[in-house]
Amino acid sequence: MIPKLWPAAIIAALATSATAGGMTVDNCGEPLTFEKAPERLVVHDMNMTDMAFALDLQDKIVGLTGITGWYKTSPEFDTLRGDIPELAPKYPTVENLVAAQPDLFFAGWYYGMKPGGEVTPDTLAPFGIKTMILTESCVHLDKNRPQASMDLLFNDVLRLGKVMQVEDKAAALVSGWQDELAAIEAKTADLAKPRVFLLDGPADAPFTAGKFAIPDAMIAAAGGENITHGMDTSWGRTSWETVAAANPEFLVLLDYQTGNGAEDTFKFLQEHPVMSQTDAVKNARWIGLRYEELTPGPANIAAISKMAKAMHPGLN
Repeated sequence: MIPKLWPAAIIAALATSATAGGMTVDNCGEPLTFEKAPERLVVHDMNMTDMAFALDLQDKIVGLTGITGWYKTSPEFDTLRGDIPELAPKYPTVENLVAAQPDLFFAGWYYGMKPGGEVTPDTLAPFGIKTMILTESCVHLDKNRPQASMDLLFNDVLRLGKVMQVEDKAAALVSGWQDELAAIEAKTADLAKPRVFLLDGPADAPFTAGKFAIPDAMIAAAGGENITHGMDTSWGRTSWETVAAANPEFLVLLDYQTGNGAEDTFKFLQEHPVMSQTDAVKNARWIGLRYEELTPGPANIAAISKMAKAMHPGLN
């Protein structure tokens, strides 16, 4: 039984669709059906791995992909990972995955898979490997999606918990995160909303988050306004002139924890001919956040709190 104190949305999300001896979860608008819980799981990327670790699924994980090729891991991550092998430092091949003999691959479009690429749900299916797709990434194949909300995190954790038969643990996690999020939003609700720009590293054309990427929802929850909310994409490129014209008052800089990380990115902006003239750069108002804090995953809620406090000095 699900305790009545859990929000109705969680109870609804946990409702298992009836199948012949199995269960079904939504997968980018298509049904993904399991007759029993997968026993061998491969997970791509830091954020999705953090979801699996939060559900204590280490004993089911037979491999990770896309970790060390891009990121510097934390001691906490390494401890949770233990001796789980990394099958590929960046994008896996079909051979990488088939060799591990997983029942389930948890990944997303441009999170381990590319539309029309070598590794897709269709190319893995003949080998008995089912693919659970990160919901944030569904927009790459279906533009008829709702704009980002924190449900991108909540529902994916609930889906994974349902499939792996740890529904109670998933629901408890989500309920706690929702309480934390509500407390943050209550503190920022009546405060002025600064114009915020997120930047994923120095580049000729800035790579940032549009209305389908979870940072858009995170910035709103922290009491800000994403200046690239109008971009009809999840993650994508815009122009420096467009960003500078919006005159951001606060910056969120993705910190890969290599070199001087976000500090190097801010120095790049200070030396940029148009960005150096924006309020955020002139007033040095910015925060650096790690990749796993800005992609759907358990680190999102603490990251929203960090953003809120940095955007609104004096906020407890």
